[in-house]
Amino acid sequence: MTIDIQLTPIIEHLTTYIWPFIRIGAFVMVMPVVGGSFVPARVRLLLAVALTGVIAPVIPIASTPEVLSVAGLVMITEEVAIGVVLGFLVQLVFDAIALGGQIISMSMGLGFAVFLDKARGVNVPVLGQMFLMLAMLVFLSMDGHLALIQLLASSFHAWPLTATGLNAAVIGELLQWSSHLFVFALKVALPAITAILVVNLAFGIMSRAAPTLNLFAVGFPVSMLLGFTVIFLNMDVLLQNTMTFISLSLSALADLLGL
Repeated sequence: MTIDIQLTPIIEHLTTYIWPFIRIGAFVMVMPVVGGSFVPARVRLLLAVALTGVIAPVIPIASTPEVLSVAGLVMITEEVAIGVVLGFLVQLVFDAIALGGQIISMSMGLGFAVFLDKARGVNVPVLGQMFLMLAMLVFLSMDGHLALIQLLASSFHAWPLTATGLNAAVIGELLQWSSHLFVFALKVALPAITAILVVNLAFGIMSRAAPTLNLFAVGFPVSMLLGFTVIFLNMDVLLQNTMTFISLSLSALADLLGL
């Protein structure tokens, strides 16, 4: 007794999941919170497979090329690029908040206090890492991860698998949005930087009046104490700005998809 297994229908059925998995997998690798290297690759892979199993049956059916053909390789590159763009646009907000924290650290004199950022594999000031973790908690409390997954599913309707989603207009909007990175970082760091600048000016005047005063021994702890005080008093504004930045990034992503 022989069992005749038809491989062609099985391969065609798997193909309907392979193409969405490429875009979803690229998105999961760069999305906030989950995309960091501190999340094991197996977890991210399982999450991508689970999202593919949920999203693939409800997306428009399209006639796709063979995976190993030239057209298939071109389509794979485009799907990876789309997934990276969808996750990178929101990730910029977290980079801006971390950059603001690093600027404050340098102004306070805490540039020597560094911590390994497992999300990027580089050393960053501790204060920037604290701001980044705070932004992640705010992102999760806002259900931003669920909104991102919903936008990911909607992207298959806005940019179908066989359509060209990344055109010159989309790339231009993405570059324009990237310029907001420094604006967000400045809004995060400006209160503390302004207060520390006033203190430095005051110590400069004191050094002219009393040249024998050891400014390093006096100014360093005062600048650090004032910096922490300003951060504590400005925490509500920081949380509000973080929520605003995340909401703006999700709205920008929805506009990019034409939703």
